[in-house]
Amino acid sequence: MAETTHFGERTVALEDKQSLVNDVFHRVADRYDLMNDLMSGGVHRVWKDAMVARLAPPKQGSVPYRVLDMAGGTGDIAERIVNASVGYAEVTVSDINTDMLRVGEERSRNWRFPAQVKFVEANAEALPFEDESFDAYTIAFGIRNVPRIPLALKEAHRVLKRGGRFLCLEFSQVDTPVLSEVYRAFSDRVIPPIGRAVTGDAQPYQYLVESIRKFPTPEHFSKLIADAGFKRVTHTPFTGNIAALHAAWKL
Repeated sequence: MAETTHFGERTVALEDKQSLVNDVFHRVADRYDLMNDLMSGGVHRVWKDAMVARLAPPKQGSVPYRVLDMAGGTGDIAERIVNASVGYAEVTVSDINTDMLRVGEERSRNWRFPAQVKFVEANAEALPFEDESFDAYTIAFGIRNVPRIPLALKEAHRVLKRGGRFLCLEFSQVDTPVLSEVYRAFSDRVIPPIGRAVTGDAQPYQYLVESIRKFPTPEHFSKLIADAGFKRVTHTPFTGNIAALHAAWKL
C-alpha cells in the first residue's frame, strides 16, 4: 500500500505532497512576504529578529562563518543574518521552489551586503552540500511543508560542522484558551479571504492554515530533532505559542 501523508486536511500519497506544496508557493511567491505581514500583523518580523538574535552570527573571524538558510527563498532571514554580522557571514539560501528563489535573488541586489549571499535550488530531504560544511542551519516557517521531516532533520545534521547551530522557527499550537479560539477564528475566517484579495486565490492560504494545525506539538518536534542526532534541544514559545523557536546543537 502506498505511503500517505497530509496536505492540509487532505490525505495524499507521500510522493505527491512536494509537487502540491510547490504549486502553492509558485502561486504566492511574489506576494509571500506581504501576506505574512497581513496574516500576522507584522509580528512575524519580530519572531524572525528573535531567531537571528539567538543565532548571534559573529562579526569577524579567521575563517568564513557559513550559514545555510533552508526554505528561505525570499531571503528575509538571510538578509537579517548578513546584516547582523556586518557582512561577515556567508549565507546560502536554499529552496526547492524556483519562484521563491527568483524573488529572493531580485531583492538581494539591493541589500547592504549583496555579495554575501548565494541562492541554490535544493530539496531539504537531499541536500547537494558536503558533510560538515556549514556553521549554522536556519529554517523559518518551512519545515512543516517538507513531506519527510525526519529526513530533512538528518540532512541538517549531516551538513553542519561539529559545534554547529540548528534553529527552526515554526508555527505552533496556541496554549491559551481564549487566544486559541480567537486565533482559530481568525485563521478560518480572515486569512483565506485576505489571500483571495491580495493574490486572487484563497486556496494556498487555506492550505497554510491547515498545515499549521497538522504540524507536531513542540514536544513531539523536539523529539524528532533529538532523534536526528542533535543535542541540547530546546523550544521557546512566542506570542502565546502561536510560533515557537526550536534550537539545538550538533556536538
